[in-house]
Amino acid sequence: MAHPLDSLVVAHTETEVADTTMSPATPIRAVIQQEPTGCAIASVAALAGVSYARAQAEANTRGIFAADPRLWSQTEHVRTLLRAFGLRAKSGETPFTTWERLPPLALLATKWHLERGTPFWHWAVYCRDEHGARVLDSNAGLKMPERTDFWRIKPKWFIEVRRAGSCPGA
Repeated sequence: MAHPLDSLVVAHTETEVADTTMSPATPIRAVIQQEPTGCAIASVAALAGVSYARAQAEANTRGIFAADPRLWSQTEHVRTLLRAFGLRAKSGETPFTTWERLPPLALLATKWHLERGTPFWHWAVYCRDEHGARVLDSNAGLKMPERTDFWRIKPKWFIEVRRAGSCPGA
């Protein structure tokens, strides 16, 4: 049964994985977060090729909400949401060294900082494909969500992601 908010995803039973139907030629596009702390949901939506509303609905059915600090201070919730859309994330986090060493597709932990001893960050998507290398940043305050101003972005670490889509090797 097709989800009314997004024709790109076919919803199945809760125990099955949603079927992403993006063609390999479909480029990844930025999705703007609709909540102040919705960067993880927006990043997964961009990777899955679905709307923010669709990713938010999927997250909420799994007990994941944008306001939960674990979504931007731990990786378990974002990994659960990636799996819900049939995306595969490499286990663990890899320290960022250079832009050239990033895989074709990755979730980036940017704006990393400590609050009372707990790490927090902003999620963004890195993609390198036939359209070039870029960061898809869900921040609604940005003029351009597809960023190439790499010198301004300071990732702490990344998670490699694989999906059917435009990024080679992804």
